[in-house]
Amino acid sequence: MPSLEGMRVLDMSQYEAGPSCTQALAWLGADVVKVEAPGVGDPGRVLAGGSDYFWNWNANKRSVVINLRKPEGRQLFLDMVPKFDVVIENYAPGVMEKLDLTYDKLKEVHPSVIFASVKGYGSDGPYSKYLAFDMCAQAAAGTFSMTGESDGPPTLPGVTIGDSGTGMQLGMAILAAYVQKLRTGEGQRIEISMQEAITYYMRTHIANLGNWGNNAVPRNGSQIGAAPSGLYACKGDGPNDYVFVLTVTSPHIDKLFITIERPDLITDERYDDFMKRLQLTPELHEEVEKWTRERTKHEVMKIFGEAGIPCAATMDTKELYDDPHLQARGFVKTLQHPEQGEVRLLGWAPRMSANEVVIAPPPELGEHTDRVLRDELGLDAERIAALRNAEAIA
Repeated sequence: MPSLEGMRVLDMSQYEAGPSCTQALAWLGADVVKVEAPGVGDPGRVLAGGSDYFWNWNANKRSVVINLRKPEGRQLFLDMVPKFDVVIENYAPGVMEKLDLTYDKLKEVHPSVIFASVKGYGSDGPYSKYLAFDMCAQAAAGTFSMTGESDGPPTLPGVTIGDSGTGMQLGMAILAAYVQKLRTGEGQRIEISMQEAITYYMRTHIANLGNWGNNAVPRNGSQIGAAPSGLYACKGDGPNDYVFVLTVTSPHIDKLFITIERPDLITDERYDDFMKRLQLTPELHEEVEKWTRERTKHEVMKIFGEAGIPCAATMDTKELYDDPHLQARGFVKTLQHPEQGEVRLLGWAPRMSANEVVIAPPPELGEHTDRVLRDELGLDAERIAALRNAEAIA
């Protein structure tokens, strides 16, 4: 039985910050109905000229097309709101106000509604009217400043935690509000700022190097602050033929020296404490890399892993889909695409013994419009046709 069976979500969000949240809720069993505008719908459907992006963030949802700028469409949406527990949106600042679909307005038709908003910088403060996508919010939150080589410029991070990381925090807040609603019968407004959400993922580095906000955390490339640790080149000419090693304890270090056939380093006085090793990082790096360069990254990961040394091959994104470990765990899913045939998607990490939801393809634009209006509002074919003629739906 799906864990969130019975929870109903009206999803007005687009791109990634909102859809990542609602897809997670759908994978936990919530009924998510995606409300899209006529024409393109969610702009994520055509981002980068294809549907790959949309498919990665909108599985297990239904789609209805409603023109919220038409009076009939707006009223149709308000008629639907009482049928759902949660409404979520991530429009640009001021859009919901222009549509007169604010939290106060939705409360008039559904007093216990949970209304969730994602904004780049929140709804108040000096930045509140600024537009923001993932990397804009990340730059404002400091991730750029910590990424890159120590003597280089701030660097674009490789992950979209500004969007999907915000989405996961929003999902947790929605679940908390839903549990509270089940206890009290009351809804509430939830707002999340992408800039603020990103800082949650930076707390370790800020704690270790930030001195309670008095120092800026520096860029340090691949150096982790312990030795021997970091990226080591392996056999092969590919741009990702490296392993990352992180030695945290003395046993890790001893096992590493033994594994690379240099047990003499364990008793070498030059390397017998943390600070000595850290000061001689280049020398230790060279010793380890002599050994790793003779083996592929996958060979090194296997040998180190079996020896109890924290290590990982630096997988590229293509390798993830063919990784024998992820394959063995069933993490790579195969779905049927209407145009491309079989396609592969990476799965959902949380595994729950009592939550069973099969990952299903995302909806076509407006695929469920007629059925949702019929089932939720009891509209007959004649009324639906009239709404379509009025361009309130598509």
